[in-house]
Amino acid sequence: MKTKKWITLVILLATAAILPAAEEVGKKNVLPSTLAGQWYPADAGQLTKQIEGFFKKADVKPKPDVTALILPHAGYQFSGQTAACGVKTAGGKYKRIVVIGPSHSMYLPGVLSVPEAAAYKTPLGEVPLDTEFIGKLLKNETFKNISQAYTYEHSVQIELPLLQYNFKDFKFVPIVAGACSAEQIEKAASVLKGLIDNETLVIASSDFVHYGPNYDYVPFKENIPEQIKKLDMGAYDYIAKLDAKGFLEYKNKTSATICGSVPIAILLSMQNKSVKTDLVKYATSGELTGDFSNSVSYLAVAFSAGPQEKTIMKETNEKKEQAGKGLSETDKKDLLKLARKALVYYLENKKIPQPSDLGTQPTPVMSAQGAVFVTLEENSQLRGCIGDILPHRPLYESVINNAINAGVNDWRFNPVTRPECDKLTFEISVLTEPKPVPSVKDIRIGIDGVILKKQGRSAVFLPQVAPEQGWDVSQMLTHLSLKAGLPEDAWKEGATFLTFQAVVFSEKEK
Repeated sequence: MKTKKWITLVILLATAAILPAAEEVGKKNVLPSTLAGQWYPADAGQLTKQIEGFFKKADVKPKPDVTALILPHAGYQFSGQTAACGVKTAGGKYKRIVVIGPSHSMYLPGVLSVPEAAAYKTPLGEVPLDTEFIGKLLKNETFKNISQAYTYEHSVQIELPLLQYNFKDFKFVPIVAGACSAEQIEKAASVLKGLIDNETLVIASSDFVHYGPNYDYVPFKENIPEQIKKLDMGAYDYIAKLDAKGFLEYKNKTSATICGSVPIAILLSMQNKSVKTDLVKYATSGELTGDFSNSVSYLAVAFSAGPQEKTIMKETNEKKEQAGKGLSETDKKDLLKLARKALVYYLENKKIPQPSDLGTQPTPVMSAQGAVFVTLEENSQLRGCIGDILPHRPLYESVINNAINAGVNDWRFNPVTRPECDKLTFEISVLTEPKPVPSVKDIRIGIDGVILKKQGRSAVFLPQVAPEQGWDVSQMLTHLSLKAGLPEDAWKEGATFLTFQAVVFSEKEK
């Protein structure tokens, strides 16, 4: 820990430079660890033994309702125990883990970098990346694919072996955050919040106060351990209050060297006010080495869903289950095939097909009445989207007709041609019944689809539109007003709103 930061960075860059940016394993683009052998053991057996020791010493109980964490990111000999305590606390079932870390090696003004790759590889094996989730992030201008950012950056990949050991089976989303303004932080938080679900764990990777001449930060020279802790706990007070703005102002006021302040602020901005925080463990390198002349602080913080979040999740899941009641994964795949076949048949025969024309026998579930939107994308860009707001015909019939309408009757686009069909990705949204809401304050980004009505005009956005575009509620309603042919501020007075939820399923990216 006495090595100067810039020397550490040079070593890290030099090590990374002699390693491949990505390996071609079969046909997969796999990102290799650039930390093995320095930040943690390169041998799988030694690494497993070290991590196993951390978890055995971690005197914490797993909590099933943990939705987010703050973890440190130093070498395992310094922060591994603290990080393991945090990871062990997260006792839920997570299909996806998002880690947001700061960029130490590159200046990334106003940008968050995510990789376009298939997997990350550590000594403990490969972890698949959630390419669909990453693809949605990359549709927003705040997120970019900057290969050097995640190749050389330790703050994100340092967490991976601990996650592999504890969770086994999950998809990984690594995000490297650059220097962001408060507005950019809010926008990134809005995008991420709209995409995550109750099976997603979000982690902000950050060390806390870096004290000493090695870090050009010596605000006091007496009672150093106590003063460092006072600084750290001052920052944690704002974290406990979920106050992103206050946290950033505190950091700026004290000049506290908290390297992951942007990831932490993003994480705080994603939380609803009833979320509970828990300081799981606090440690410093000075305490570990017995030398506080240079010291780095480590916090593990857990965020648990409060009563409001649990109620929202329960109600939303119940509504979604009602919308797609009885739809099995096989039914969903069959409906996607039906949508594709219907559009192809129409383009080839110039008439709307019956299921028998497409070699399909609808199941009873597919024959129940349902409201469906069909969305077409080409090269990750919208190519058509049309649907029913209210259920008035069998689900399969809604899919067939709206697949065709999305392809040839969406006035925003030229009609799809037959050769184009092979380039399209089909997505189906099965809607719940729309319900009126008293005000815009009741609209939940990423959960609610919205229908705006005013002066005989109306427009609709599906739930996934706002988070994919990075809009907050006011931005979304501004675009919705324009879509309805109204002035951009028409939503502010005299408009009425209905909201609905949707079960969304899609073909894999081609």
